[in-house]
Amino acid sequence: MVSLIQPLAPKAPALPPLVAPGPPLAHEELERYSRHALIPDIGLEGQRRLRNAKVLVIGAGGLGSPALLYLAAAGVGTLGIVDDDTVELSNLQRQVIHGVGDIGRSKLESARESIVELNPGVQVVLHPVRLDSSNALELFADYDIILDGADNFATRYLVNDAAALLGKPYVWGSILRFDGQVSVFWDKFGPNYRDLYPEPPAPGSVPSCAEGGVFGMLCASIGAMMVTEAVKLITGIGQTLLGRLLIFDALSARWREIRIAKDPAAPPITELVDYEIFCGFAPAGTQEHDDELISAEQLAERLARRERGEEDFVLIDVREPVEFEIARIPGSVLIPLAGIRDGSALAQVPRGVPLILHCKAGTRSAQALASLTAEGYDDVVHLAGGIDAWAQSGH
Repeated sequence: MVSLIQPLAPKAPALPPLVAPGPPLAHEELERYSRHALIPDIGLEGQRRLRNAKVLVIGAGGLGSPALLYLAAAGVGTLGIVDDDTVELSNLQRQVIHGVGDIGRSKLESARESIVELNPGVQVVLHPVRLDSSNALELFADYDIILDGADNFATRYLVNDAAALLGKPYVWGSILRFDGQVSVFWDKFGPNYRDLYPEPPAPGSVPSCAEGGVFGMLCASIGAMMVTEAVKLITGIGQTLLGRLLIFDALSARWREIRIAKDPAAPPITELVDYEIFCGFAPAGTQEHDDELISAEQLAERLARRERGEEDFVLIDVREPVEFEIARIPGSVLIPLAGIRDGSALAQVPRGVPLILHCKAGTRSAQALASLTAEGYDDVVHLAGGIDAWAQSGH
């Protein structure tokens, strides 16, 4: 994967304020936002721009949680949130907008309550959908700026292309383990996400936070920087990260930046595509895809038959040992993906017996299946949706 990056960052061109000032502030608002109003660069006019702004946040998770709270505290008038997930206990290590009492609830409803408690003057618009090519343009059209806190490449490319088609800026953040990245993309005035990552990485080559883990406090660092950039864009102050990528290593407590150059040879973005296919994931429903999958219900039936001695197979968990300790499917054996891919664990994988593989959500088990098939194993399937689907099915 090649990107147009250079080590030095020139001074970015000045950008006009993104949002016009709204009406004068009420007395209570003057008191609430007085610390902003005292800053000459922002002042009352800048605060009126913030109150007049409409910001859409993709995801109410690790990055969305601090971003939404700081956007609300800053006085952004309208906050839209796109999310279709529910709160889980494992979210609370970093998703600070939710609490124990929210477990099992919609993240949207939980986030709205926290925002209204912090600042009842903010209008919160909920979009309980999974963002895709069929709804992105319509959703983005009503907002001035997009904050992208998505945790997968397909959504990042979708956000980029939709924002480019609509001429809108968006602030992007990414986190994994101890590393965070943040930048501003605005195809109208500078580079977009494709100038940084012209091609997506191979499926499964970059673990998600659920697979690789994330340092909880890193979410606050990157989320706060995302809001900082959004506020600068809205009010027209300072130098934004347009054309620059900011990288944070939490372990060494060091920030560094690199320049992102717009590629003049890159083809223009003219339409939205199927981003799952673009990122290398086979479309669901194809015969080849279905032949390699087993559902949670089918696995439960086969486990019951194996318990009765009516069937023989090996259920292999390809996750990491710590994941296996946290939760496992009864009767599974642990053989991490790395050993299957490099061949060092193949001696542990029996031949001549059906194999069922699983991971957390299905990505790693699909890679393990491909590796085993290449080594001559047959009668291998993997669990659709992984152990997440198993847990959701009630087993």
